[in-house]
Amino acid sequence: MTTYHVSKNGSDQNNGTEAQPFLTINKAAAIAEEGDTVIVHEGTYRECVNPKNGARADAMRITYKCAAGERAVIKGSEIITAWKNTSDNIWRVKLSKSFFGGFNPYTETLDGDWLMEPIDKFLHLGQVYINGKALREKTENKLDEMCWYTESDSENTYIYANFGALDPNKELCEINVRRACFYPEETGINYITVSGFEFAHAACPWAPPTADQPGMVSAHWSKGWIIENNIMHDAKCSAISVGKEISTGHNLYTRYHRKSGYRHQLETVFMARHAGWDKERIGSHIIRNNIIYDCGQNGIVGHMGGAYSEIYNNHIYNIGNLHEFFGFEIAGIKLHAAIDTYIHHNYIHDCRLGMWLDWEAQGTRVSSNIFNDNERDLFIEVTHGPHIVDNNIFGSSHNFCNAAQGGAYIHNLFCGSTKQYQVLERSTPYHLPHSTEIMGTAAVYSYDDRIYQNIFCFSEESEDGRTTCGTHAYNGCPTSMEEYIYLATATGRGDIEKFLPVRQPAYINNNCYLDNAEGFDRESSSIKSKDSSDIKITEENGSLILEITLPENFMSLDTKILGTSDLSIPRITEAPYEASDGSPIIFDVDATGIKRGEKPVPGPLVQLKPGYNRIILSL
Repeated sequence: MTTYHVSKNGSDQNNGTEAQPFLTINKAAAIAEEGDTVIVHEGTYRECVNPKNGARADAMRITYKCAAGERAVIKGSEIITAWKNTSDNIWRVKLSKSFFGGFNPYTETLDGDWLMEPIDKFLHLGQVYINGKALREKTENKLDEMCWYTESDSENTYIYANFGALDPNKELCEINVRRACFYPEETGINYITVSGFEFAHAACPWAPPTADQPGMVSAHWSKGWIIENNIMHDAKCSAISVGKEISTGHNLYTRYHRKSGYRHQLETVFMARHAGWDKERIGSHIIRNNIIYDCGQNGIVGHMGGAYSEIYNNHIYNIGNLHEFFGFEIAGIKLHAAIDTYIHHNYIHDCRLGMWLDWEAQGTRVSSNIFNDNERDLFIEVTHGPHIVDNNIFGSSHNFCNAAQGGAYIHNLFCGSTKQYQVLERSTPYHLPHSTEIMGTAAVYSYDDRIYQNIFCFSEESEDGRTTCGTHAYNGCPTSMEEYIYLATATGRGDIEKFLPVRQPAYINNNCYLDNAEGFDRESSSIKSKDSSDIKITEENGSLILEITLPENFMSLDTKILGTSDLSIPRITEAPYEASDGSPIIFDVDATGIKRGEKPVPGPLVQLKPGYNRIILSL
């Protein structure tokens, strides 16, 4: 096992020791083998690291880390100092084709499946920064302050920018020129650790689930990566990718329009299975303790490649907030087919959408996360269970869009509106338990959810005068599988036509409804109070403060410690709500790790009590 050192004072002609370090990380990445460590010292490294080798097992992983107590920054940008002031604060720089080499993000347009706007005048993968702040691209050469525009001919690229009162030749002016900052060109580069860096300024493309999905840091269809303790910002699209690779399809709807994106995505799943998508080869990543912000599309993205992973203790914010472009793939965390993935103790705020779990979130658990000030906190779409959402604080005004079935929602605090709907036109896959092997496909008939011991509090009403928070959308559902079967078969034998008119069961009990939140009309035990909860989540001196007023009878419910044995099985997948190793789950600790008593209070925090509560939330 060898330790290589990289320093801005080094040379790639050196031997890589601490006394004779390399100059570039790529020099070390070309020779590092199983068990080796690459230590990167203070400085800014303008390169895309392409590790040539991976390892065969976790115990032999290759580690890339920043030297202790130092700051190593890996950037996809270059400094530009050749700006010419034309007129009215408009600056221009001319860059030759040779400056960019084989990749010019100022001729590459932002496009792909499910990108919705703008598509008449395309934006580019390029970005311009002044003193670390991204300017906004315009599609025509009429530039407001802090905006830029580009055009190219056969030999040169021209960038125009309005920096306000700043002189770009005197300030730090950078443009991104590399697609990624840490990205193996080959797939199957397994068991890599990336730790302690700052990453910035990658010109990574739009990353839908039906395309190659490079991010600023990408595992690129590998297994067993650890991405930890990094600061990551200003990716054009996605900061971290654990997504699919190109051979199973690449924006085929956008390119050919012969089939819908849904149909291509369904084919992608089956093609990936044929290409070796399974637990032995793909996924099982750890993404932890990262700070991710100011990215255009995602903090973390991935289709299939993130299965069996653990994502925790990340701080993700300001994702999609520049509003330069819009599509149906934008979220702090956007994962497709996150089978058996455990997402917990993350703080996600000020994003267009906090977390979006799409397709095959089977065995996924979302636990003890804090969401706040997002346009919407959580979206779960076209999946069939079992998936678990427990001990979370959903603090935004729009909490949850449920276009799925077969979920378990336990001990959460919902501070905003919820929405629920069926998806009957897109039959999506489900799997054998803890496997990528496909068992069948099904439409989303909605319901079949378990909702226990949550708090719902919200005062806003919809246009029809009804509350938009609570569980009343389940009114009309049977409350057991036996009742459902009776209703579906009461008119005699048949096939699918017997099931379509009957709502799936709802298992709902011991929830607390405050303000104007409304409960399920067949819930046998609940608290309903019209008194104001005065719910508020604020930041003070670097801490997050939860304030809420609870009714006098808040501790009166006949609650209990819940676990796998209390949740039955969802109708479609018939798989238990259990851990990824097949062991039972017991919900006996709260969001902060404190043990619950035999009669736990509703919500994610054991210290909640009747009356006024002021609780400092651990970030």
